[in-house]
Amino acid sequence: MQEKTRVPSVGDALIPLVFLIILLVLNIQVFGTDGLSGSNQIVLILSAGVAALVAKYRLGFHWETLQDGMVKSISSAMSSILILFLIGALAGTWLLSGIVPAMIYYGLQVLSPAIFLVAACIVSGIVSIATGSSWTTVATVGVALLGIGKALGFEEGIIAGAIISGAYFGDKMSPLSDTTNLAPAMAGTDLFTHIRHMAKTTVPSITIAMLLFIVIGMNYETAGSVDDVKAISSIILDKFNINGWLFIVPGVVLVMILKKVPAIPALLTGALLGGVFAVIFQPDIIYAIANESGTSYAYSSFKAVMMSLYGEIAVVTSNDVVNELLVTSGMGGMLNTIWLIVCAMVFGGIMEVSGMLKVLAEAIIRKVHTVGSLIASTAATCVFFNITTSDQYLAILVPGRMYADIYKKRGLKPENLSRTLEDSATVTSVLVPWNTCGATQASVLGVATLVYAPYCFFNIISPFMTILYGYLNIGINYYEEEEEVVA
Repeated sequence: MQEKTRVPSVGDALIPLVFLIILLVLNIQVFGTDGLSGSNQIVLILSAGVAALVAKYRLGFHWETLQDGMVKSISSAMSSILILFLIGALAGTWLLSGIVPAMIYYGLQVLSPAIFLVAACIVSGIVSIATGSSWTTVATVGVALLGIGKALGFEEGIIAGAIISGAYFGDKMSPLSDTTNLAPAMAGTDLFTHIRHMAKTTVPSITIAMLLFIVIGMNYETAGSVDDVKAISSIILDKFNINGWLFIVPGVVLVMILKKVPAIPALLTGALLGGVFAVIFQPDIIYAIANESGTSYAYSSFKAVMMSLYGEIAVVTSNDVVNELLVTSGMGGMLNTIWLIVCAMVFGGIMEVSGMLKVLAEAIIRKVHTVGSLIASTAATCVFFNITTSDQYLAILVPGRMYADIYKKRGLKPENLSRTLEDSATVTSVLVPWNTCGATQASVLGVATLVYAPYCFFNIISPFMTILYGYLNIGINYYEEEEEVVA
């Protein structure tokens, strides 16, 4: 039977969206940071159910049409899901091989009391790039840096601001980061195109932030020991065979990225090379992870590398901070993020095929007349979702789906949208006290969100930088005429 559908009103489109926001706020109150373990996903499915009811009973869509929309939406994210699996595998073998510990070790060597704040920002950035996680960075190296900074006489808010600025810079620029994969997935571009385009606004933002930290640092007497940092470095050096050869692997991956090799083969190569280098350079770690006595090295190597690819491994030391840093979850650790993406694509698929996303977007676009105002509206929407939903993932997911077609119709390539999502959603989440990111970092560091927020210079500058680029038409990628036709 042929469908007799009608165009949704703004009120129709707002029903599932308001339901989503209310349920997410309630969800955060009940589950807090554990919401990512499954309850947020259920909220998205329930919201998709509400959207389906509106689409079927108010707009006249058949279930088969809605189901096709969901399947098509999920299919569009499949390449990103494969990439996330490979990122988990790469993180595992890079820990096992000593590549990540080597990055952390050499990163810590740049720490100098005379330039503590900017050094803290740099170290946090290096660790976050290596791990792909701002949360892990803050909870490990960040805690150590906070103690050192306080001993040197710095205010805790300024120290936390430097740590968080560096951690979120690294989180944005690391191909291992879930949000760095999520943003291009929502916008419709690939991972490495996104990172290259994002560098245009991210590098100036972190440069300004570091200059501010240098200026502030000049007003302090930086005298004291760095025993905590030396202890971490010593433990890493004792556990792993740290040497320059390990950087061949990230070097190979970097060259492949620069040569524009697709993300999936580049990351697979990096993960497999990490396993090979683990066998060559880290026999003690191999035996410890395999936990098999009386077996051959070949047997233990196979078991340890496989474990690092698919599941959780941890290198245990005498230091709790180091222990938290030297743990990874392999492919299995990506399942919650992938689950979230699938649920979000179900919600987005129904909203899109029913025309409700289009109606919401058109209501906004009627007030948008320039590229600058479009990017500013996108950034404002992301910040709005960070405040109202208390979740950085939803602040990327929902605006990403809302604005994707608008950018295309304006002749803007999808990397412009993915960059704006990261420049405004990822970095501002930590500035909201009731957001999962803000609440977590305040708890981990023992510094209230509103105390450190004024000093998170990178996080504050980033959304303004991307808006400025939009209004000045700097670093904006447009479709060529023939590309636009294909798109």
